[in-house]
Amino acid sequence: MASLESARRRLAHRVTLLLVVIGAGIGVLPGVALAAPNPGVQMNAADMTLLNGVRLAGLWEMPAGTMAAEKGKSPRVREVGAEIARQHGVLDQLVVEAANKLGAVLPTDPTVQQKGWLTEMQNASGAQFDQIFVTRLRVAHGNIFPVIGAVRASTKDPIVRKLAEDANKFVNDHMTMLESTGLVRWQQLPPPALPPAQSDSLVAAAQANVGSGGGLQVGTGIVWAVFLIALGTGGYTTWRLMRRA
Repeated sequence: MASLESARRRLAHRVTLLLVVIGAGIGVLPGVALAAPNPGVQMNAADMTLLNGVRLAGLWEMPAGTMAAEKGKSPRVREVGAEIARQHGVLDQLVVEAANKLGAVLPTDPTVQQKGWLTEMQNASGAQFDQIFVTRLRVAHGNIFPVIGAVRASTKDPIVRKLAEDANKFVNDHMTMLESTGLVRWQQLPPPALPPAQSDSLVAAAQANVGSGGGLQVGTGIVWAVFLIALGTGGYTTWRLMRRA
C-alpha cells in the first residue's frame, strides 16, 4: 500500500513538472501566434505585400536620401534627398504602427538588390551620383505606385486602406520631387507590371514590383506547429506515466 501511495506521489510530481514545462514553453512563444484574432482584420497576401513594400522602400530610401543630402552635386538633388529621407521616416513610422495593429511581421533589412543600389551610390560621386540617385529612386517609386493603387482599390481592411492612402501621397510627392531635378530619363523608365483585367495575378504583379526580403521572420503557422507538437508530446508522456501507475 505504501509502495502504491509512493508511486502516486511520484506520478503527481511528474505530471506537475510536465505542465510547468509546457506552460513555460507557451510563455516564450511570439505574441503574434498567441494573440486573440481581431475580427476586424481581413488581410490577404496583397495587403501584406503592401506593408512589406512600404517598409522595404523606407529601409533603403532613407539612407539613399541622406547620402544625396550629403554628397549630391546639384543643390536640388541635395534638397530632394533630404526631404525624401525625412518623409520616409514619417512613412516608416506609419507602416510600423499599422503592422503592430495587424499583428504583422515586417522586414528589418533592405533586399540584396536594394543594398546593391546603396553600394552603387556610395561608390559614385559628382554628377554621376546625382544621376544614379534620381534614376534608381524614380524607377522604384514608379514600380510601387500601381501596387499601392491596386491594394487600395481591393483591400477590405481599413488599416491597410489608410496606409495605402498615406503611401500614395508620399510616393506621388517623391516622384514629383525627383522629376524636378531634370535628371529623369523618361525613355529608360520601365512600364509598370500591371495585372491583366479580370485576373487573380495582383499578388504576383505586386511581388514582382516590390520584391521580398528582410530580417529573420517566424511565421505564425510554424509557431503553432511547434506549440502543438510540444502539447501532443506532453499529453502522450502524461498518458504513459498514468498507464505505468
